Amino acid sequence: MADKPKRPLSAYMLFLQSARESIKRENPGITVTEVAKRAGELWRAMKDKSVWVAKAAKAKNAYDRAMRQFQANAGSNAAKARGAKKRRAKPAKKPLKKGKRAQPQDESD
Repeated sequence: MADKPKRPLSAYMLFLQSARESIKRENPGITVTEVAKRAGELWRAMKDKSVWVAKAAKAKNAYDRAMRQFQANAGSNAAKARGAKKRRAKPAKKPLKKGKRAQPQDESD
């Protein structure tokens, strides 16, 4: 599945990629967790996210086209070609024997 396209990034993740370096520059020595917290604060405070939503939609469209092409080129059959095994369903539970019944638990606690 090495040729399978990667899922597109969300609007927030695209924003985070662009804002990460500036957050680090403004706050030297900041940890990864603190960068994420600060980026989340900036994202929530942002009034107009349409730029990032548009970029995410464009990436999603490109991903959809790539996936259609991947599937059309027998990408979904790649696992079968490598000899992958099918998953088996779990066996059904055996019925209880006549003498053994499920005992209801007392709720008088």
